[in-house]
Amino acid sequence: MSFNVIKPQAWQELPNGLWLQEAIEDKLMPWWPKVFGYHMLCMGPLSHALEKPNLPIGREFSLCESALCCLQGEYSQLPIQNGVIDAVVCSMLLDFEANPYSVLRETDRVLISGGYLFIIGFNPLSPAFFGKMLPSRQEKLPWSGRFFTPARVKDWLGLLGYQVVGDERLVYHHLLSEIRGDSIWQHALQAWLPGSGSVYILVARKLDSPMTPILDRQKVRQPKWSTAPTAGRVKQFKLK
Repeated sequence: MSFNVIKPQAWQELPNGLWLQEAIEDKLMPWWPKVFGYHMLCMGPLSHALEKPNLPIGREFSLCESALCCLQGEYSQLPIQNGVIDAVVCSMLLDFEANPYSVLRETDRVLISGGYLFIIGFNPLSPAFFGKMLPSRQEKLPWSGRFFTPARVKDWLGLLGYQVVGDERLVYHHLLSEIRGDSIWQHALQAWLPGSGSVYILVARKLDSPMTPILDRQKVRQPKWSTAPTAGRVKQFKLK
């Protein structure tokens, strides 16, 4: 079955897009100083548009399927060598890809060991899912895409050998109308159902893989017990 949906090319194309961008930037701000290296890859125009203050990275590359980025190519076939990227940002991308796991595999191929992977997406276990139940919204962004649960994305990362070091939820709003500051029910959702934020942020690190096989433990030799010469003999005494 084909999967053809409109992919967001700018934050303004999403409902409350600029508000979402600012909220995500605030959550990611403490993470950027922890990322260091030579190259960062921003997958998609939304990832590239995020502000990244105090980022100790030598050079930042953006890649997308149009001419909006400095590199052009498919997310499932990255035109990049193996193990040369120190960090990857994947913002609002997996929800609009036909095979998101193949995108993660390509990301894993280009990342160095210990590299950072930032994944941002829409949470189906949130008020934002209400838009998928409305026929008038199903063909519009972001409800035209598929919402994957953070738990499912974590399972994919686990299969690829990643450790999740950050798990955030934000934006406790249905996105069907304009966000006008925080409301009482938004605070209530955040307090009582902290996992119900409409946007999730996962931060993962690529684990080191063992380069040498683990040797089998030497089998402990069992002692060979032998019957003593006098074993089983009963000494007979003569009564006087």
